Amino acid sequence: MIVRLLGEGQFEVESGLIGRLNTLDEEIVRAVEAGDERALWDGLAALAQAVRDNGRRLSDEELTPSDAVIPPEDLSLEEARELLADDGFIPDPVAT
Repeated sequence: MIVRLLGEGQFEVESGLIGRLNTLDEEIVRAVEAGDERALWDGLAALAQAVRDNGRRLSDEELTPSDAVIPPEDLSLEEARELLADDGFIPDPVAT
């Protein structure tokens, strides 16, 4: 899966990390639903850090379509509501 961290670049993450990313993503959705901006920011920071720590950063020359896009960690609640549209930032894994 290719994940873009806005302002940083793209990372390739292994399928084994997707469950963890989805868990963090669900926490972000709950924070937005609760109107908790601090929890939103903490969740976005944790999500981005999990990608940084466990993904392989792609070079700028390796530009490829992203499967997920993670916005900056200072996203407002209003912006998050617009971007989430009930699905979160990380797509659910496809059943095989």
